[in-house]
Amino acid sequence: MRDLKIAIVHDYLNQMGGAERVVAVLHKMFPEAPIYTTIVDRDKLLPELQNAVIHTTWMQRIPGILNKFKLYFWLYPFSIRSINVKSYDLILSSSSAYAKGVRKGRQSLHVCYCYTPMRFVWDFDTYMESIQVPRLVKRIAKWLIYPLKRWDKNNSEHVDRLIAISTIVKERIKQCYGVNAPIIFPPVEVSRFSVKEGEPEDYFLVVSRLVSYKKIDLAIEACTQSGKRLIVIGDGPDRQRLEQLAGDTITFLGRKSDEDVVRYMQNCKALIFPGIEDFGITPLEANACGRPIIAYYGGGALDTIIAEQTGLYFKEQSINSLKSTINRFDQYNWDPQYIRQHAEQFSEYIFIERMQSIIESSLKSREINSTIPEPEGSY
Repeated sequence: MRDLKIAIVHDYLNQMGGAERVVAVLHKMFPEAPIYTTIVDRDKLLPELQNAVIHTTWMQRIPGILNKFKLYFWLYPFSIRSINVKSYDLILSSSSAYAKGVRKGRQSLHVCYCYTPMRFVWDFDTYMESIQVPRLVKRIAKWLIYPLKRWDKNNSEHVDRLIAISTIVKERIKQCYGVNAPIIFPPVEVSRFSVKEGEPEDYFLVVSRLVSYKKIDLAIEACTQSGKRLIVIGDGPDRQRLEQLAGDTITFLGRKSDEDVVRYMQNCKALIFPGIEDFGITPLEANACGRPIIAYYGGGALDTIIAEQTGLYFKEQSINSLKSTINRFDQYNWDPQYIRQHAEQFSEYIFIERMQSIIESSLKSREINSTIPEPEGSY
């Protein structure tokens, strides 16, 4: 790739999730590119980003912002527009909300890796399920989504290339923005996992934040009623309710280290994935350990699971549907090496290769069209 001035823009860097791992890979691809974001919590940065050059906005100085960052949703559009990346040749935004609204220069190419259209405005009720705020605050928030929706739609029109992370996100982008986006699946750090020799232990596994929309209650009740052993790794606001639903065969371990998670994945019968996710990296991590998945037939799981080869689907988000699938799990012969090879198709190397390809093609298209006069000014 020719010598370009490149900037990476991300919504906010205050957690260690899948989106932040994408930013880490983009940083690996372009280590000299500074990262611009609204706020950063340096105590929660991935190790790969600890030494990156990270620029924040004035929102970083708001008292308590790192703990209450979701409540300031109405400020992020102003914050992201204050970021000055107009002098960069290539802007790579990593966005599920605001980053794609960054201002660019007349000659800049903006490529946005989109996790989903802004969930807060396009799927308000689902988004608010996981936020504990008074009813009045939710009502006021709902009034504010209409100008945000217009803002978000307008921003999508100024992005040169939108990339979807999965088929379901591609469909949402088409519905919300009217754009036919290509798909590049997020990178899975498969090298961190390995297949363990021997038979698995007699337990199913959940690895998840414990929030209501993840539908962990389905796994708990299905395993309780079936008398199947289930280990739950993770924590969150829904934990107390889930513990009240759990029978004697359910064990809650809370948060565990990465090493412990790998060990539990290597030894489980299968990972249960009962929610609807935009993609879902955790199932592929379990696959990288050679273990199959039991997942709801929807969302990103449709892109990552080969039925009866790398996992099983249950067709309804109900206890009975999941219980029926769990009860027939032992009828299948699972090949750990085949499952591992499937996960390798979603590796970091594949992600980098596909991102480089689409960036190159976008740059070539921009060069071909560079003779077309640009409008005065920039947006």
